[in-house]
Amino acid sequence: MFRFQDPTYLWLLLLIPLLAIVRIFALRAKRKNIRRFGNPQLVAQLAPNVSKVRPEVKFWLLMAALALIIVMVARPQMGRDISNNKREGIETIIALDISNSMLAQDVAPSRLEKSKMMVENLVDHFNDDKIGLIVFAGDAFVQLPITSDFVSAKMFLQNIDPSLIQTQGTDIGGAINLAMHSFTQDSKTGKAIIVITDGEDHEGGAEEMAKKANEAGMNVYILGIGDPKGAPIPLGNGQYLKDKSGNTVMTALNENMCKQIAAAGKGVYIHVDNSGIAEERLNSELDKLQKGEINNVVYSDFDEQFQAVAIIVLLLLIAEVLISKTKGKSNRGHWLLHKRHTVVLLLAIIAAQGANAQTDRDLIRQGNNLYNTHKYAEAEVAYRKALATNPGNARAQYNLGCALQKEHRDSDAIKQYEQAVKTEPNKTIRSQGYYNMGVAWQTLKNYDNAIEAYKNCLRLNPNHSNARYNYVLCKQMQKKQKQNGGKNGNDKKNKNDNKDKDKNKNKNGQNNNQNKNKNDNNQQQNNNQQQSGEMSKENAEQLLQAAMNEENQTEAKLKKAMQQPSNRNLDKNW
Repeated sequence: MFRFQDPTYLWLLLLIPLLAIVRIFALRAKRKNIRRFGNPQLVAQLAPNVSKVRPEVKFWLLMAALALIIVMVARPQMGRDISNNKREGIETIIALDISNSMLAQDVAPSRLEKSKMMVENLVDHFNDDKIGLIVFAGDAFVQLPITSDFVSAKMFLQNIDPSLIQTQGTDIGGAINLAMHSFTQDSKTGKAIIVITDGEDHEGGAEEMAKKANEAGMNVYILGIGDPKGAPIPLGNGQYLKDKSGNTVMTALNENMCKQIAAAGKGVYIHVDNSGIAEERLNSELDKLQKGEINNVVYSDFDEQFQAVAIIVLLLLIAEVLISKTKGKSNRGHWLLHKRHTVVLLLAIIAAQGANAQTDRDLIRQGNNLYNTHKYAEAEVAYRKALATNPGNARAQYNLGCALQKEHRDSDAIKQYEQAVKTEPNKTIRSQGYYNMGVAWQTLKNYDNAIEAYKNCLRLNPNHSNARYNYVLCKQMQKKQKQNGGKNGNDKKNKNDNKDKDKNKNKNGQNNNQNKNKNDNNQQQNNNQQQSGEMSKENAEQLLQAAMNEENQTEAKLKKAMQQPSNRNLDKNW
């Protein structure tokens, strides 16, 4: 497979016809001046050694060299290590509703964003399968033809929003019909059509199309997303969509319609809410499909081809130098003295080598530009290329973790942060890496690891206010999580204690009352101290100071117990 790594530079080829036009006007001006000087035929006789053909040849040789230099800068590459593998998998076409009603936020963060996250997780679940993407509202069109390139699928997914289709509505029938014609012709491979919609503004004909898809051997899955109770449609400026009467438009999941389409196609209806049950059920249903042979052609690496082009450029420049402008003379033996051509050749080779040597730093800068424009999936690809060039680049590992975290892939992000903090010499970046790691663990509700990450962050940067606040918050959430986890065991213990209290009621009645009052007071105090996951900065600082004092006391006891002083310099815990 042939490609250009930087095809943007090919636009410079437009300089060739531009220079040709300039030369034509220059020759016309030259002829005009000769006519002013005298009869052109007489002038030609006075200069018999002047050639008309040789200057033209030299000019076009230079133009050819310039064109090839531009091609060199665009970095021509040829794919190698081609793997033409036949693997077992299924074909899946996802039809995603992008009508304005999908902006409703009854499913966090919104129906559309939740759908995109589901599709992304589904792509991560695929191994040897193929996937295609269709977007629809009042119309439907193919966003991504069926492919096994999952990285491209994620890139296309990030660019989906309701502005892609101007015609509003929900033409599910049209989307299913388009999906039926988007599969390959392989009849032995299981085929699935996944429609993700809220069912608003049903255009009709969807049941018939679902039935046809089933008769053609395609499995139809309808994922209804949203709340049947309804929700307003945000406009992005703090206001909600209103009808002509000024009333707020409420969009509700048409669950009955979704079930009817699924039943017509003998498929499965799955309700999507804020939990992950729908995703698990969908993966389970897809695993039941027949897996057929899928032919995947993958170019795992590309070789630079600028060297061959550079040789041709060298030959063209040598030929241009050897051709004299006048008849009967030759530049043989003197072409190396033409500094102009030597400089052009050197610049061409340097430019090509500079373009070829795309270092890990260049790829990181490229990824940073994509990251700053919120193209996180594309930034991920750039950072992974940087790591392929230099696996030990801590900055690439850290930045890749940030991109993965933006893609809500916290577990993968944590792995990258762990590698980055081991080798990154900059304490500030290491501190931020631990902080980001803590945020990821906190998102996964693993408060033990989150606390340790925030501790490491504060050891490197004690003034990191967000880490201090999150540390205390995680301590509170950890305590609450443990209490909820031990609730069943405490209930059994309380039952046994109550039996013992009944047996010894006469002997220990007064003590039981005292213990009961004490437990009530402690419970009331705990209820006052525990919160729902939020606290003021002042409370956080107070609790953090108490935790620091407790650690200092523990450290003092350990030092006192040591018989001989240690020569090691211990880092502070905060």
